[in-house]
Amino acid sequence: MLAGSAMLAGMASRSGVAMAANTVAFPMVVKGTPATVLIDTAADPAVQNVAASFKADLERVSGGSALLLQDRPGTDRRPLVIIGVAGQSAIIDRLVADGRLSTDDLKGRWEAYRRVVVRNPLPGVPSALVVIGSDRRGAIYGTYDLSERMGVSPWYWFADVPVVQRRDVTLQVPRTLDEPKVRYRGFFINDEDPCLSGWARKAFGGVNAGMYAHVFELLLRMKGNYLWPAMWGKAFALDDPKNVALADSMGVVMGNSHHEPMLRAQGEWHRGADRGEGPWDYAHNRENLQKFWRGGIERMMSKGDGRGYESVVTIGMRGDGDEAMAEGTAIGLLEGVVRDQRRIIADVTGRSAEQQPQMWALYKEVQDYYDKGMTVPDDVILLFADDNWGQIRRLPPPGSPRRSGGYGVYYHFDYVGAPRNYKWTNTNQIEKVWQQMDLAYRRNARAMWIVNVGDIKPMEYPLGFFLAMAWNPEAMQPAQLAAYPRDWAAATFGPEFAEPIGQMVTAYSQYAARRKPELIDQNSFPLGGIAPEGLDGGEFGDMVAEWDALETRMLGVRDRLRADQRSAYFQLLEFPIAAMANLYRLYYAAAWNKLLASRNDARANYFADQVERTFAKDAELTRQYHSINGGKWDGMMAQVHMSYVIWNDPTQQTMPSITRVAGDTPADRQKVTPRFALRKPVPEGVVAIEATAYARMSRGSGPRWTRIPHLGRTDGAVVPLPQGLPPTRVEDGVWIEYDAALTKEGAGTVTLYLAPTLDTLARGGGGGSVRIGLSVDDGPAQIVAAHLEPTGGPEDTDGKKRWARAVCDNVIELRADVGPLTAGRHRIRIWRIDDNVVLQKLVVATAPVPPSYLGPVSAG
Repeated sequence: MLAGSAMLAGMASRSGVAMAANTVAFPMVVKGTPATVLIDTAADPAVQNVAASFKADLERVSGGSALLLQDRPGTDRRPLVIIGVAGQSAIIDRLVADGRLSTDDLKGRWEAYRRVVVRNPLPGVPSALVVIGSDRRGAIYGTYDLSERMGVSPWYWFADVPVVQRRDVTLQVPRTLDEPKVRYRGFFINDEDPCLSGWARKAFGGVNAGMYAHVFELLLRMKGNYLWPAMWGKAFALDDPKNVALADSMGVVMGNSHHEPMLRAQGEWHRGADRGEGPWDYAHNRENLQKFWRGGIERMMSKGDGRGYESVVTIGMRGDGDEAMAEGTAIGLLEGVVRDQRRIIADVTGRSAEQQPQMWALYKEVQDYYDKGMTVPDDVILLFADDNWGQIRRLPPPGSPRRSGGYGVYYHFDYVGAPRNYKWTNTNQIEKVWQQMDLAYRRNARAMWIVNVGDIKPMEYPLGFFLAMAWNPEAMQPAQLAAYPRDWAAATFGPEFAEPIGQMVTAYSQYAARRKPELIDQNSFPLGGIAPEGLDGGEFGDMVAEWDALETRMLGVRDRLRADQRSAYFQLLEFPIAAMANLYRLYYAAAWNKLLASRNDARANYFADQVERTFAKDAELTRQYHSINGGKWDGMMAQVHMSYVIWNDPTQQTMPSITRVAGDTPADRQKVTPRFALRKPVPEGVVAIEATAYARMSRGSGPRWTRIPHLGRTDGAVVPLPQGLPPTRVEDGVWIEYDAALTKEGAGTVTLYLAPTLDTLARGGGGGSVRIGLSVDDGPAQIVAAHLEPTGGPEDTDGKKRWARAVCDNVIELRADVGPLTAGRHRIRIWRIDDNVVLQKLVVATAPVPPSYLGPVSAG
């Protein structure tokens, strides 16, 4: 069964609620008859909406008709589920007054909920499950959590995850109070052309309320609460007048992206009845900008209840079109912008600015203003950002004073900009997301987590993880992280396939994260070369073989699935695995074609055929995606993803160039099928060790080095935990040690392969450095450092060049000369110095190390 114990254990792990004795059994479906849902007539529209949605979920699970009643239960004695908000529900308030339940522990809490079974709550009702929210979203989350436990995936619509119907469903419902650890949790629909925009036009007639109703439901089912709407030429409030009211009625907190202040879409400055006038320049067009911004706050307050539509107002300013401000922009001018925006907020709302949630995004050059001392009122959320490639740039230092507004993080699963757009498919490892967001949480970035998900699809897997972790980061420890893929697979496809699908989605994520597909071409990875016994595919061939094996496993599981699972499987596993495997085969063939044709070797023709065949298959996979479920997702995978020559998208999908060998080559030799040879072994004097294969460790007076399987490009990584602590010294004794057996003496080097990370403390300016120590045998420790400078523009410093290479290759290589080494066994000790260091691999060498992308293959 989909809703078996394995899935429920996964749900409990995901939400941080343990399956233990502190649960209560309640029947949701009895002999095919679903429970009745009861709410107050005067319930908030968001509660009414979730009640209707829960009724539909009961019908999906049972196959029968459920009842949604108001104020009074029915007379058919079905199991009863009561949904309401403490202090706002007459039904619940009567139960409290009668001493049947207590809501004291919910008072004053944000989005908290508890479920209680009450015996004889109403006349003729033997028992009822009461879902009590501290506020309207608490009631929503408490209800949707029940849906998920019944087997209704948050992705039932957005990824066609099927619901298994059953005649009897009894849930073990936790009694404990649950609430989020991060206040605002959500995602940003961005870079949405051509995919989401084209799909929405076909499916809904545009990016409108019809589409957003599904987006809002998805967000709430994943226990998110906050959305930045699509903004490429879009204007949420203008494009469909129903959008703003719909979001509020469903319980969603709206905002706008990091560069769209005062609840105004960028597009509104250029169109609409009250479009802006003049340049987007506060120094020269202050009056028109203030008028424009005032219109955004007036629209927020147009709800007419004195409180307005629930929103977080973005403040501050960037250049028009998400560009940097003009060169030399003064900090004083930006501080004046914020002061004037807050005056507008106070004037229009009729309350102090401190009472309206606000956020200032420290994105790109705006972070530089913060680093140079720009001050922002204490009640404003300071939203730190990553470098657009998954490395958080700045966080509050350990022990920083708390701010009433708090701190947050803006993260990326999708990006448009230098050094290369990446928009086509999911290339995000949840292990990497966990490492960065765990660091953020431990450094008190707890007010807002928001992630750029591009078109939403195909980011289903990492988005679900991001929001699950945002609900309770403290519950997502390494053991829960390791279990998440299996639990996700059990919840999505059933416990029978949990293990193989969990392993496949993990392998896919790791392989895809090694290098964004938009960065791959025939020159990305080394071939082994041409040998008398055949062609040595080298590292490129090994990577293709990994994709081939993964695709074979994926197809084997697919053939065992039920018919109703095939669509979700295609979207979540089959397409991404098959498409990426095909892309690797295409460029592998192109690489061989290029090499062999340069030597007038007729075997080049075989690979030319392979390039054409794989290029055609890419188009066929896209066509298949757009045709599933009667064309439901037509347009969603239309992103160009091949043959980039600059950072931006090519105008169309183009096959890599190929060369055919003919001329004086005899016809019978123009179609030669090549033979492949074994890959050359690692040369003597080179020893590669996976970081997870350590021999000894010491935590001294600091954190403990901890294995994180699969993090990074090969086996996994080690990370000192807990994160978020100040630097340590060699004298503190926080080290991890490896044994390396060298077969050749010589001048020694040690190369450390680290996952890219950044100095989040702003030490030394220009991006700072992340430091780690190493020593050999009983020798002194030497400190090596990664100094990376994120840039969205020219790579005009060594630090910016190092950063661009690190994010493209998804690795930092730090090399140290360690003096002469004898043949035999040596101890390599790695010392924790700075936080946020992720070690993947070590290479100890007394001979030249052959060029490679992933580093030499380890003996283990």
